[in-house]
Amino acid sequence: MSNRETTADPSLDTSPSSATATQADDAQGAVLTDQRILVLDFGSQYAQLIARRVREQHVYCQIVRHDITAERIAELAPRGVILSGGPNSVYEEGAPQIDPAIFDLNIPVLGICYGMQVACQALGGKVDNTPSREFGRAMCEFLDHDSIFRGMKDSEQVWMSHGDQVSQIADDFTVMARTSTCPYAAIRHNTRPVYAMQFHPEVTHTPHGGQILHNFVREVCGCDGTWRLGDFADAAVEQIRKQVGDKRVICGLSGGVDSSVVAALLYKAIGSQLSCILVDNGMLRKNEQKIVIEEFSNHFKTDLHVVDAEDQFLSDLAGVEEPQEKRRRIGYAFIECFKSEATKIEDAHFLAQGTLYPDVIESGADKDGPAATIKLHHNVGGLPEELGFELIEPLRDLFKDEVRRLGLELGLPEQLVWRHPFPGPGLAVRCLGEVTREKLVVLREADAIVVEEIENAGLYRETSQAFAVLLPVQSVGVMGDARTYDNAVAVRCVNTDDFMTADWSHLPYDLLARISTRIINEVKGVNRVCYDISSKPPATIEWE
Repeated sequence: MSNRETTADPSLDTSPSSATATQADDAQGAVLTDQRILVLDFGSQYAQLIARRVREQHVYCQIVRHDITAERIAELAPRGVILSGGPNSVYEEGAPQIDPAIFDLNIPVLGICYGMQVACQALGGKVDNTPSREFGRAMCEFLDHDSIFRGMKDSEQVWMSHGDQVSQIADDFTVMARTSTCPYAAIRHNTRPVYAMQFHPEVTHTPHGGQILHNFVREVCGCDGTWRLGDFADAAVEQIRKQVGDKRVICGLSGGVDSSVVAALLYKAIGSQLSCILVDNGMLRKNEQKIVIEEFSNHFKTDLHVVDAEDQFLSDLAGVEEPQEKRRRIGYAFIECFKSEATKIEDAHFLAQGTLYPDVIESGADKDGPAATIKLHHNVGGLPEELGFELIEPLRDLFKDEVRRLGLELGLPEQLVWRHPFPGPGLAVRCLGEVTREKLVVLREADAIVVEEIENAGLYRETSQAFAVLLPVQSVGVMGDARTYDNAVAVRCVNTDDFMTADWSHLPYDLLARISTRIINEVKGVNRVCYDISSKPPATIEWE
């Protein structure tokens, strides 16, 4: 992405990038050999999504800082380099730049959006702000069907997200694609292996973007596609053993996919050295604590601690309506409860969390990076130093679908692996406005009906996330010839591969009708049900 984009989701740069690169160098060198692609992160929301798409081609991908030197890249010896998007304008003072010597390494380079602009500027082109900005789907005309666009039709849909664009290219470049408002939608250098495109091939909104990345990674870069996610698991287990030694690790367990996979990974690595803590904040789904305990007991033979902390959380949230403040208070309360219980566990030295990259991105965890904070995540950058633990986040550079595949690799049952995600703050971020015990009762029952009906319709695995939201509004209705003035509930159901972008699920009308009828009839205090048909972006999946 580039500056003045209409999306509000620019992302994180240096913290996860440098951590990922270091971990990969230290723990996975034997796995990577010479089959790796580097992504230079200029602050894009989608930098890690690019890496994920490359890994789908069975080629290992590392994210590194945008200011990595050409000398260091030469040492890493990647097969190719991808320049990510970013929220800045390349012509502004202080904007992230690239070491121009990278283009002299004779390593294939692919620039995407801001990555295209920074490459063109470094190689003699010009970038300007344009009044004809593009955000969303656009039809792109492909003029060159060789190399990276092999297999593309003459005209195809792509996803644009930019306000700046290349206004002039150097004589050494050839135009490969264009749109009605972007004459240089894609270009290539005539003598160097440098390619660039203004649109985003990594997002699902570019339907054949995977083919483009396949062409670059497998054909242009010559990678043979032998890397597998199981290699990541083996390397992660080895790294955990090396880091932990004979110390004890505490894992924050929620019963969701992320924490369960982390627990499975830790259990494989260190066995009985693992202790898990479940903090019941009073904002779990219906029967959640019971389900978590049963699942945990069935699949792990290790130490489990359950903390009932509903009163403390609700007290801390009393009178609070602002979403970020709600998340902040939940985070602090979680830390207090977790720390109190952790002190009872002897020799606990490490804390493991199921943080995924979308959590890192939306939290804007690196205060020195070019990221904007979309929403706070209580398990990203929210654990103060006085907690006294070293942090282990083995899933930090993975996406949800990769975590699920990893869970299957580790032997977890499908019903657990394919469970819909549930946010750390729980129902609090689906109860808009002040959170009260009474509101949570209404929301919990409505949410259970949504999930139950989707399961009964056989659509649970075909949808990615489904839930109810209690709105902070009331509306007039009529029940039994009497006027009512009760709550409105929104139903949210989305389909997504990576949770970075998502489309609303086109559920059958009769299913929506059953959900609405049951909620209104069975949940006291609700007289209106709405269906959320917004995509991400511009909306997020959760409402807060």
